[in-house]
Amino acid sequence: MTPDARSVLLRAALDAAARGWHVFPLRPHTKRPALHGEASCPRTGPCAGGHLKWEQRATTDPDHIRAAWTRGPFNVGIATGPSQLVVIDLDKPKTTSLKGSSDAPDGATIFGALCERAGHAVPDTYRVRTASGGTHLYFTAPDGVRLTNTAGTIGELVDTRAWGGYVVAAGSITDAGAYEALSDSVTVPLPEWLQTILKPAPARPTGPLRLPAVDGSRAALSALEAECAVVSTAPDKQRNTTLNRCAFKVGRFVAWGDIPRHVVEEAFQGAGQARGLTAAECRATIRSALDSSIRTARSREAA
Repeated sequence: MTPDARSVLLRAALDAAARGWHVFPLRPHTKRPALHGEASCPRTGPCAGGHLKWEQRATTDPDHIRAAWTRGPFNVGIATGPSQLVVIDLDKPKTTSLKGSSDAPDGATIFGALCERAGHAVPDTYRVRTASGGTHLYFTAPDGVRLTNTAGTIGELVDTRAWGGYVVAAGSITDAGAYEALSDSVTVPLPEWLQTILKPAPARPTGPLRLPAVDGSRAALSALEAECAVVSTAPDKQRNTTLNRCAFKVGRFVAWGDIPRHVVEEAFQGAGQARGLTAAECRATIRSALDSSIRTARSREAA
């Protein structure tokens, strides 16, 4: 890496620290911490009193930052907890060859639908485009509340970083791409309605799947019941993807006129929410999957 590139990374670290965010070095071109682990801790310097992890060693001290970044072309990590930040990570869906999966909503779509249902616009706050094409939304953490990292609590492909977590700062460059600030917006407080969502989720309802009693072809009703059952047992990390795939499969029966669309939507909405997805992300995923399935459905004879 050139001296100019190294100075850019140093500037990124200093800029983040100037905002009050605690930074620490990441290995060049990666998202992994560059600090030593406990097994190799020399028990000297900052660790003289015992091993300190990256969250404890993150700093806003410009002199310490300059000293660290003159030793190597490090990317910049921001320890979200000490920085009093909650960062919402809107991710992209993993590439898959499953039919219809190209229409699966990404984290930004799911989060936007959630905001719409809550009656709020997507918050205008400092944001960063990630190397994978996702987005980090930065919020000031609420006073007196110690939020921790979450995965899927707000919605699938919508994670958060708080105490115990970190994010890669704008200006960092990985093998997958660069992290780029999308605006100069200030970091706004985490909205109260999002704080409510980040509280521990209530226990999911249990019991047998019950479909609405409606008219429809036996094949359509059988397919709907089978696919809803698949959704109800989907692994945690695949809930939204499974809902998308299953709704897509049943969409052809809607296209053929075998079953009303609202019946399919109601059944999948219930199955998705029972599995722990939010009402907003269920609605967005089901709508997207059915629209795509109906648009691309072949005739009954050709199927």
